[in-house]
Amino acid sequence: QVQLVESGGALVQAGGSLRLSCGASGTTFSIDNMGWYRQAPGNQRDLVAIITSTGITIYADSVKGRFTISRDRLKNQLYLQMNSLKPEDTAVYYCKARSRGVDYWGQGTQVTVSS
Repeated sequence: QVQLVESGGALVQAGGSLRLSCGASGTTFSIDNMGWYRQAPGNQRDLVAIITSTGITIYADSVKGRFTISRDRLKNQLYLQMNSLKPEDTAVYYCKARSRGVDYWGQGTQVTVSS
């Protein structure tokens, strides 16, 4: 079992920056890929960025060049650095970890970008 807790969400003005964190606990040694997803009201949950166990990163087109995903295995932390934020980035951001074929989710953290 893996437990995930996100933090770092806030209200920020357009053009600003935020860094989200996701702390993992439990059987963290078995975690393969990790990623960030987001869900705006009335929308489905969409991929933002993922990082594989070998460090390969994949981004949604909408965040390429603005967001950076990173992972600190020693600290069991996943990060999402978000720059040049836009109002359309407003959503609840979720951390996901895949372990032994099972997906685990955090509770989410709210990011609101005002225009």
